[in-house]
Amino acid sequence: MSARERPGSGPAAPGGAAGDPRRWRALAVLALVQFVFVLDLTVVNVALPRIQGELRFDPAGLAWVVNAYALTAGGLLLLGGRLGDLLGRRRVFLAGVALFAASSLVCGVAGTAGLLVAGRFGQGAGEALAAPAGLAMVALLFEDARERGTAIGIWAGLSAVGGTLGVVVSGVVNDLTTWRWIFLVNLPVAAFVLIAVPRLVTAAHVLAPAPPAPGRARAGPRADVAGALCVTAGMVALVYGLLRAAELPWGSAPVVVPLAAGLALLAAFAAVERRARHPLVPPAFFTDRVRMTGTAATLLFASAFFAMFFLLTLYMQKALGWSPLWTGLAYVPYGLMIVAGGGLATALLPRLGCGPPLAAGCAIGGAGLLLLSGMSPGGSYLADVLPGSLVVGFGAGLTFPMLGNACLHGVSEADAGLASGVQNAVYQAGGALGLAVLVTVAVRHAGGADDPAALTAGYAVALRAGAGAMLAAALLAAVLLRPYGGMERPGRGEPRRT
Repeated sequence: MSARERPGSGPAAPGGAAGDPRRWRALAVLALVQFVFVLDLTVVNVALPRIQGELRFDPAGLAWVVNAYALTAGGLLLLGGRLGDLLGRRRVFLAGVALFAASSLVCGVAGTAGLLVAGRFGQGAGEALAAPAGLAMVALLFEDARERGTAIGIWAGLSAVGGTLGVVVSGVVNDLTTWRWIFLVNLPVAAFVLIAVPRLVTAAHVLAPAPPAPGRARAGPRADVAGALCVTAGMVALVYGLLRAAELPWGSAPVVVPLAAGLALLAAFAAVERRARHPLVPPAFFTDRVRMTGTAATLLFASAFFAMFFLLTLYMQKALGWSPLWTGLAYVPYGLMIVAGGGLATALLPRLGCGPPLAAGCAIGGAGLLLLSGMSPGGSYLADVLPGSLVVGFGAGLTFPMLGNACLHGVSEADAGLASGVQNAVYQAGGALGLAVLVTVAVRHAGGADDPAALTAGYAVALRAGAGAMLAAALLAAVLLRPYGGMERPGRGEPRRT
C-alpha cells in the first residue's frame, strides 16, 4: 500500500514508526475511537421505541435517528479522507473527535425530535473527519506488511464487535438509567482520546500531509467541497423520498420531488467530479477491479446489515414484548460469532486472499437472514432469533475484514485516507439506503397496522429482501475475485495489504 520502503524490503524511511513501541498503544486508542463510532451507529437501535415515545417520532421518521448519522458520515467521508491527506491526518482526526463529542452532548440533552436528528447529523460529520484519518494513521504507523495486516485485522474486528456491543450497552443503559446516556457516555472517551493521541502519534510521516501521488503536482490544500455537498444532499433527498413512500403513494409529490431532487444532485456530483481539478475521487481510483468489486459488495452487504439490526430489534420489543435489557442481551451470542468469524478471516486471508472468504461470508449472512425471516408473532428466542442471528454473526465476522482488504487494494500512501474514506462512505451510504428501502417495504407490507402479526409480516418480507442483497454480494465476490482473491500471488514480490 505504501510507497515508502518497509522493513523486509529495504531500509525504513527516517522517522518511521516500524520500531516504535508506542504504535501498539496508538493502535489501541485509534481503534477505541472507531469502536465508539460503530457503537454509536447501532447503540440507538435498542433505544428506538423509548426515543419514539418520548420525542414523538412517527414509524418511518424513526429511521432518521439512524440515517441522519449514516448519511452525513457516508456523504462527507470522502471529503474527510481527502482533508486528512491534505492537511495532516492527526489534525483532522482530532477535529473530528471534538465535533463528535460536541454533537453527542446535543443528542444527550435533546428535547425534540428535530434537535436529536440535528445532533446525529453532527455526530456523522465528526466521524467523517476522524474515521478515515484514523485508519490512514494505522496504515502508516505500521510499516511492516505483516504487522500492518494484523493491525488492520484488529481495527476491523473491534469495529464489528462495536456494532454488536452497541445494542447490548443500549439495553443496559435504557433499563438502568435513560436513553440519553448512550450519547453522554461519549464525552469522557473523547476527552481521553484528545489527550492521548497527540502524545502517542508523533511520527513525522504521519503528521505531515501526504505527498502528491506520482504525476500529481501539489498545488496547495484543495478539496472538492462542492462534490461532497452534492453527494450528501443527494443521498439525504433520496432517503427522505424513500421513507415518505412508506406512508404515501409512490406517485405523490412528497415522494416524487425528493427522489427526483436526489437523483439530480447525484448527477450533479458526477458532473462536478468530471470537471473538478481536485476531485474527491480521481478517475484512476476506479480502475482496480478488486477494489471496485469490494466496494460494490460493501454497498450490498451494508444495505442488509443495517436493516437487520433495526428490524430485528423492533421485532423483539414490539412483537415479542421484550425489555431493552433483554433485547440487548439477545445479541451477545451474535457478537461472539462475529469474533469467531473474524478470527477465521484473519487465518484465511494470507492463504486464500479475500475473494473466496468474502463470497462465503456474504452467502452465510444471506442464509442467516432467510432463517430470521421465518419469525412469527408469538415466537421465541431459541426458535425465531438465535439460529438466524448466529449464522448472520459468523458470516458478518468473516466478511468485514475481507471487505476492508478488498476496498484498500493497491492504494498508495498519497491516497491512504481517500481509500479508507471511500470504503466507509460506501458502507454508510449503502446502509442508509438499504434501511430506507427495507423500512419502507416493511411498513407498506404491514399496511400501517401496529399489531404484532402485521408488524412481523412486514419485518419478515424486508429481511428476505435483505438476504437477496447479501447473496448478490456473494455472487459478485465469487465471480470477480476468483483469479487473485485480492492479494498478489506468492513469489511475485512482497504481498500487499488488500
